[in-house]
Amino acid sequence: MSGSVSLSRIKQIAVPVNSVEKAKAFYRDTLGMNHLFDAPPALSFFDCSGVRLMLAGPEAQGKDGDKQHAVLYYDVADIKSTYAQIKASGAPSLAAPHVITRMNGREVWIAELSDGQGNNVSLISEVPES
Repeated sequence: MSGSVSLSRIKQIAVPVNSVEKAKAFYRDTLGMNHLFDAPPALSFFDCSGVRLMLAGPEAQGKDGDKQHAVLYYDVADIKSTYAQIKASGAPSLAAPHVITRMNGREVWIAELSDGQGNNVSLISEVPES
């Protein structure tokens, strides 16, 4: 099918936690994972062989903190086109593509849609800074 969406590479997994500091100690010290960096308001990132694990504390979980769930971020080359195709197929939009950070000469873009079952289908794309 020409022009169809095919998500296959996971770039990041978000895991909600009650305490970023306690969770960070567990993942770093107990599991021996490589800690990358922390970011406000309550995020801590680890490397899992090229897939980022993002621990998200209550302050970073938004208004639905009581509906904590893991979020998979699918790596896409063209986030605007991929988002538009998924939305056109009927998936409800939660957040249009937007830049969330700039680091090391790159922009990190995020977009979110719903699978209709209470889960996010999140897209992530890292592109050279414009």
